Amino acid sequence: MRSIVLLTTALAATPALAAAPADVPTRHGLALYGDPALPADFDHFPHADPDAPVGGTLTRSANGSFDSTNPFIIQGTPASGLNAIYDTLMVANPDEPFTMYGLLAEGIRLDPDRRWIEFDLDPDARFHDGEPVDAADVVFSFETLTEKGQPFYAAYYADVSDVRVVDENTVHFDLADSDSRELPLILGQMPILPAHYWEDRDFERPTRDALLGSGPYRIEEIDPGRRIVYERVDDYWGKDRPVNRGRHNIGRLVYDYYRDQTVALEAFKAGNLDMRIESSARNWATAYDFPAAEGGFVRRLEVPDGQPAGMQAYVLNTRRDIFQDVRVREALNLVFDFEWLNQNLFYGAYERTHSYFENSEMAAKGLPSDAELALLEPWRDDLPARVFDTPLPIERPDDGRARLREALALLHAAGYENRDDGTLVNTETGEPLSFEVLLYDTQFERVVQPLLRNLSRLGVQGDIRIVDVNQYLNRLRRFDFDVVVGSFPQSANPGNEQREFWGSEYADAPQSRNLIGLADPAIDALVDDLIAADSREALDTAARALDRVLRWGFYVIPQWHLGSTRIAVWDKFGWKEPFPEYNLDLDAWWVDPERGAEIEARQRNR
Repeated sequence: MRSIVLLTTALAATPALAAAPADVPTRHGLALYGDPALPADFDHFPHADPDAPVGGTLTRSANGSFDSTNPFIIQGTPASGLNAIYDTLMVANPDEPFTMYGLLAEGIRLDPDRRWIEFDLDPDARFHDGEPVDAADVVFSFETLTEKGQPFYAAYYADVSDVRVVDENTVHFDLADSDSRELPLILGQMPILPAHYWEDRDFERPTRDALLGSGPYRIEEIDPGRRIVYERVDDYWGKDRPVNRGRHNIGRLVYDYYRDQTVALEAFKAGNLDMRIESSARNWATAYDFPAAEGGFVRRLEVPDGQPAGMQAYVLNTRRDIFQDVRVREALNLVFDFEWLNQNLFYGAYERTHSYFENSEMAAKGLPSDAELALLEPWRDDLPARVFDTPLPIERPDDGRARLREALALLHAAGYENRDDGTLVNTETGEPLSFEVLLYDTQFERVVQPLLRNLSRLGVQGDIRIVDVNQYLNRLRRFDFDVVVGSFPQSANPGNEQREFWGSEYADAPQSRNLIGLADPAIDALVDDLIAADSREALDTAARALDRVLRWGFYVIPQWHLGSTRIAVWDKFGWKEPFPEYNLDLDAWWVDPERGAEIEARQRNR
């Protein structure tokens, strides 16, 4: 057993006026608002079956390639599924909006004023090599991830002022921002790394080693760029913890890599893949009429999604000069013809996205409420007047030609004119208005082409550049693009991650999720208001104010959303219904032994 250095006592270093840990009750879980729905003695999550059979294989596809098994750093392209080898302090219940229950942490103490939080680790917790998971590992993980990991971690945990060992199984976090309600919960999401394993290794360099964790799976096989396989840990220390009972049932998780989604679809139809989460409306409508599906060997599910739809969009890189004028950005929004796409390419499957918090109460509508105005007024001189006096959603002419005329007028007002040959050029420099849409998947090319055709009618030169996924990720990390198809996913309880989406300090941080390049004090302040919200009503208000400012900035061209997840599976899996309300939990699925054997026999005899 490794020795532990007692750095200090929690009480001695606790901020003034904060409660002493000894006076705070120990809990089994935390909810963002109110109390956890499940009692301290709950046996398993309601959507999990503790009697589910164990074994079998789930083979899925992954896009492109990979060259690293370290998912936490800037360098390298990490393999899919690596989260399965790591445990976290707490686990979210997908049937509650945002409630975390203890995993590595068997007990949690939160200061009533949210100035600190302590976690008591389960003394039985072990890494896969048999070494105990202790408080020093938690401190190591926090410091390593925030100092050497992707910018996400520094943003997510920016308001932690100190972390320290109390004793071998107790770790204490001081919270600089006691107004952030979600900070204690998201600390529970942190993957815990083995300090002893990394002692003589360079954390910041990509590796293809089978890294050490403490989770329900370990890496069994690595074929760089082609396949990674995880095997279930039979003597997993946490298999009987309530958050795990009836979960992690499948014996092997396999990710096979395909550079083209069309090939991946054919692999599924041939039985080489067990599951496919379908992103193409055309495929969903037309590609699943093959013999195995007609014979009842393949099932298709549409699982309702209880989370906000978030924002999928063409992201305009405002670091580029051509996108710094809001009139240019607004014109490009007018050119996008969702209705034509939905009718002609998507079989009417989607709805147009307007809000960054679409499909939720956080989406801004109409004019600002009095509560929103209280947040927006200090920035009135810095924000567009339409934020205050024009209702949402933003009105657009129904007629496509009228939209193009309006877009061209905006471009002319922004300092562009059409030459005799129709090309749109800058009146001062003579440079044509042109940009490139960067893609890594040929499947999306047909979706971009109609946008470029409409732009060409205005004299704008648009091109598509398709690169392999590794080059795509490298360019994304350096913000070396004009336009990409990006997404800003949202939960029912947005918080600290909003800093990395929109915050000034991440505008130039490599690999941050501030793809737009936003650096706006008003937006920074609204993000702080959202994080500090102390009630559901305050959170909704702050999100609406932020949503309103982002939408009137025209920083992206919103695309579309679907209120469910489309899943096609070979019919060998079992699960409990109803599905959890807020998130799909594939970890609670299992392979039915009889049905699995029947499917496998069919594949062998094809």
